[in-house]
Amino acid sequence: MSDTYDLVIIGGGPGGYNCAIRAGQLGLKVACVETRKTLGGTCLNVGCIPSKALLHATELYEAAEKDFENLGIDASVKLNLPNMMASKDKTVDQLTKGIEYLFKKNKVDHIKGFGKIIDAGTVDVDGKKLKAKNIVIATGSEVATLPGIEIDEDRIVSSTGALELDKVPGKMVVIGGGVIGLELGSVWRRLGAEVTVVEFLDHILPGMDAEVQKTGKRILKKQGMKFHTGHKVTGVEKLKSKLKVTMEPSKGGDTTTFDADVVLVSIGRRAYTDGLGLEAVGVTTDKRGVIETNHFKTNVPGIWAVGDCIKGPMLAHKAEEDGVAVAELIAGKAGHVNYDTVPGVVYTKPEMAAVGQTEQELKDAGIPYKSGKFIFMANSRAKANHETDGFVKILAHAETDEILGAHMIGPMVGEMIQEMCVAMEFKAAAEDIARICHAHPTLSEAVRQAAMGVNGWTMQS
Repeated sequence: MSDTYDLVIIGGGPGGYNCAIRAGQLGLKVACVETRKTLGGTCLNVGCIPSKALLHATELYEAAEKDFENLGIDASVKLNLPNMMASKDKTVDQLTKGIEYLFKKNKVDHIKGFGKIIDAGTVDVDGKKLKAKNIVIATGSEVATLPGIEIDEDRIVSSTGALELDKVPGKMVVIGGGVIGLELGSVWRRLGAEVTVVEFLDHILPGMDAEVQKTGKRILKKQGMKFHTGHKVTGVEKLKSKLKVTMEPSKGGDTTTFDADVVLVSIGRRAYTDGLGLEAVGVTTDKRGVIETNHFKTNVPGIWAVGDCIKGPMLAHKAEEDGVAVAELIAGKAGHVNYDTVPGVVYTKPEMAAVGQTEQELKDAGIPYKSGKFIFMANSRAKANHETDGFVKILAHAETDEILGAHMIGPMVGEMIQEMCVAMEFKAAAEDIARICHAHPTLSEAVRQAAMGVNGWTMQS
């Protein structure tokens, strides 16, 4: 194996492995350095994929337990948590092996170990020197922690530990009302845990459309999840048989203490850039450790960065796009990512999804807009499926009718948001979507009806 490469990538997550595979396809000699035994990064190993496996399994469990009777199906179900976890692990194993296969197919060298940049053309991997014409930093992010609350991945867990619990906790406290907390809180609530979410802000899901936030909280409360918004956890005391959680209002006030069996710390993630040798070679970062880039280039020639360790949404699919774009740029092609059409999805039930600007962002920017909304209660397929919670909302420029944003909560909206991403990429008007025939009866008709509503002709009573 040669130790000289066109490109050495540090990190084998979505940004890194997609960059490596695309670079290999383009004929570059590539090495990808990864500390984990398996490729795929946080997303595949301890994030997106295992959480979705558990979300799917627990949705089926709860449907069988609570919804089948209304559909005319008599059934009894019993939880087998070890088998559920084994199914999740099997999915992860199959997918990580799939990436290994793609590396071999595209002649990418997979090098296991911790990569550290020695200079603009050298990466040290546990003492082994790799020479590179280009270096891509794709190290992703790590769990953000709370001072004074030590994560042990046993009773006080991060998302990693929450995916590996060996029994259903009686009471779970989730610190943080963002995507990760709500998804994993949903998993354990469906299996029988009493789940309480404590969120510092006065609303859940920061950054999402306000109407989606409000509706999502209402639906999750109806499902049994408890919320303390506008509060902060100030301490977690470990006792022999339980945890004592103390919280107080975010703006200060009287404290409240309650018991928990498991506490999930899910207050966000931070860029993983420590120990990479960035200071030694002069790569600029901000005060939070985020690498500063200009079209993926750092301030040091030949060193690039992608994904969670640079600015932008910490999303696996955003990192994938970054990685492909950088590979193409290095190969002399026109790599590009349009961040205005990167969607975000919350995989609770119902799902929540968004792309583009929110109403508040448009108001703050002084952009005139009009909106159309369609509720799933009026959608034939949703009615037939007994899944009528939620709506689709489309925002368009008041003068040009160009679609500026779309916000959804309801069944399968994580799939349906893609239509809006394509529409926005091609600068479509709301009327364009409104005049495209959608199959009937489908959930996607709600998208068309919302687009019709932008200009006042939706078919909704």
